[in-house]
Amino acid sequence: MASALYPFGKQGLLSGAFNLTTDTINCSLVDTGIYTYSAAHQWYSSITGVQGAPMPLTAPTVALGVFDAADVMFTAVTGLIISAVVLYKATGTAGTSALLAYIDGISVTPSGGDITIVWDAGASKIFAL
Repeated sequence: MASALYPFGKQGLLSGAFNLTTDTINCSLVDTGIYTYSAAHQWYSSITGVQGAPMPLTAPTVALGVFDAADVMFTAVTGLIISAVVLYKATGTAGTSALLAYIDGISVTPSGGDITIVWDAGASKIFAL
C-alpha cells in the first residue's frame, strides 16, 4: 500500500473540519501485519496494530499546500514491527478522532528504545496537496 490521505481526511481538509496548525494532530506507529489501510476508514477507532502511545505533532506548518511539523520521538517503544504511521485529528475519543493520513515505507522493530519519525526534508514534507 502506498502512502495516502484518507478520503474522509481529504473531505475534512477541504471543508475546513481540519486546521492543521491549530488542531491536535496525533501520530501513531502501526504494524501493517495487523492493520490494513482502507479508504472507507474514517475514525481512529478503525486503526488496529498500534505500537506505543500516539504522540502529538509539534510546530506544525502549512505553506503553499505543504504540511510539515517537527520530527516525532516515541519513547521506550515495544511491540511488533512498525511499518506505517497514521495521522489523525485527536479529540480524546477514538470514535470521533478523524483519520487524516496513512504513511508507509518504514520498517522498524521496536526493542524498548526510542523511535524517531523523521519527516521528509524534500518538497513534499509530511504531505502536499
